[in-house]
Amino acid sequence: MSKLPVLAIGAVVFLCGAGAMADSGSSCPFYRNPITIKLPDGSLMTNCADPTVQQGNDGYWYAVCTTDSLSDGDVDANGNRNMHLMPTIRTRDFETWSYVGDAFTTRPAWAAPTAGLWAPEVVRRNGQYYLYYVVTDVVDEVSGVPNCGGDSAIGVATASSLAGPWVDSGAPVVAPRRNGGGCDFFWTYDPEVLVTSTGRAVLYYGSYYGGIEARELSLDGLSAAPETAKAITIANRYEGANVVEKDGAYWLLASASNCCNGPLTGYQVFAGRADDPFGPFVDSEGVSLLATRTGGSPVITTNGNRWVGTGHQSIFQDANGDWYAAYHAIDSGDPYFEGSVGYTRRPLLIDRLSWTNDGFPQLRDGLGASDGIALAPAARRSSRRELQTRHEVDRLLTLVDERAWLRKLDAIDPTTLPLDEAASDEFDGVALGAKWSWVRPPANADYDVQNGIFRFATQAADVNGGNNTASLLTEAAPAGDWIAEISVDLDVPDEGCCFNYVQAGLLAYGNDDAYIKLAHVSIWETRQIEFGKEIANPQPGYPAYGSSVGAPPGRNTWLRIAKVVRNGVANYVSYSSHDGDVFTRGGTWTHDLGDSEKLAIGAFGGSGFNARFDYIRVHPLPAR
Repeated sequence: MSKLPVLAIGAVVFLCGAGAMADSGSSCPFYRNPITIKLPDGSLMTNCADPTVQQGNDGYWYAVCTTDSLSDGDVDANGNRNMHLMPTIRTRDFETWSYVGDAFTTRPAWAAPTAGLWAPEVVRRNGQYYLYYVVTDVVDEVSGVPNCGGDSAIGVATASSLAGPWVDSGAPVVAPRRNGGGCDFFWTYDPEVLVTSTGRAVLYYGSYYGGIEARELSLDGLSAAPETAKAITIANRYEGANVVEKDGAYWLLASASNCCNGPLTGYQVFAGRADDPFGPFVDSEGVSLLATRTGGSPVITTNGNRWVGTGHQSIFQDANGDWYAAYHAIDSGDPYFEGSVGYTRRPLLIDRLSWTNDGFPQLRDGLGASDGIALAPAARRSSRRELQTRHEVDRLLTLVDERAWLRKLDAIDPTTLPLDEAASDEFDGVALGAKWSWVRPPANADYDVQNGIFRFATQAADVNGGNNTASLLTEAAPAGDWIAEISVDLDVPDEGCCFNYVQAGLLAYGNDDAYIKLAHVSIWETRQIEFGKEIANPQPGYPAYGSSVGAPPGRNTWLRIAKVVRNGVANYVSYSSHDGDVFTRGGTWTHDLGDSEKLAIGAFGGSGFNARFDYIRVHPLPAR
């Protein structure tokens, strides 16, 4: 167990009692992420992706994970990784979990022999438990098309106990969904079941290809009528739906970006609210999750500590009714299974979920994944005094958290800070100033300065991996901590597909292979904010580039990057706005861009459009 700051230790011991940190029966049990999961031989299970959490009728709390290997040493006699068909763990105290077996020992007969069984969802209904799951590849008789590897479907099994045994229903709940001829099937992934307070049951499913969809679930839980299907999110943005009913509304939490890109995984979670379980779901600014400029309020984002790829959560209430999220993440310093570079390990994390963003959920009041001592969910109901103590301890731990500076950064209004005149530019002249220089100068016709606007034509070029061909306009970045803001109008059409991956934005630039990028980008039928990171000379098999996404852009979009150095590490924090008024914090990347760091403006990813930059404004951040 890591050490709390001395002041916090004294306060916690005073509030919880001297034995609280060692006594699992106390009202203040503690843990540290990732969750400790013991295997029968005493070793630890270090992987539990796509978790679903439910309290069983035996008093245990259970989690079921996606089909995967359990740990570094989980290999067969030939050194091949063992793949467990939805491993199951349980706990009585939320501090230590135990592996109790796999939901299935063999794949259902209607699944192809090598199919994955992914993203389990457990729900109690009709006096029994239902386990919904993805079959990534069904047998030819089910899809009706031979030799397809991506004809995914949703299955279900039932049991009287969360420990099993599970009995499969023998057929899909949602069959493969065709999009075109041949093997063109939508991704029918990631089931989620909401049983409303009125007894209505809704099944959610889907992923990037095709978006998230919902159907009415039958009374017996074994089928979902296709004629009731309704789109919930636009395609190419979300997967991993998780829906709860709270305060008379319905809340959709869904994951975005790449789940499994090792140390550069940008997976994260966003939320929308609706008055009906079939939507429409809108974010805290009223933007729909079906909109081209896609809505979504951040719930879990990277915060600059070791945890990246934070997503595919299962939110639940503990014995006191307090909200928590169980989710997977990736240790950026140890991202892969030993001996299996490229096979991303996703341990299980649990953290408190608050509803403090205008009533929208956020992990730990927006601080993101914890990497220190945290207060465990209550496995038993606390007395009123114990509950008050728990909440006070949780508040104290949040105040001393190593990422608490993010909350202070959020409160800063850059317009109240001094302007770094040397680094800022309103583009009021008829030419670029002498401080600017080009990396790969464009043709003269591709840019100009007129009427307070720097116009930059988008290029059929990029700065990614080995494709370092795009022109960039650069200036020296200021020393110390700073925040830089641009306003950019990218004139890709407001609707329609496909203008991949035309983009315009701001970079903190070391060189072509080491930078941070925040851009408005067109991705298939969506327009999104991308927050990317590229590193030079990655280890063999490791990625060079990774990205997360942000809140909805506008046709005109405002982008901010804040650089904050903490304990010798440079943190780059993203913010964006679609109206220039409300800015939403996105992800945080860390990077070392060296002493020659520059600020850069770019417009690339495809030709035929123009990006119009109204200004760049740079402010030094106040000393901490």
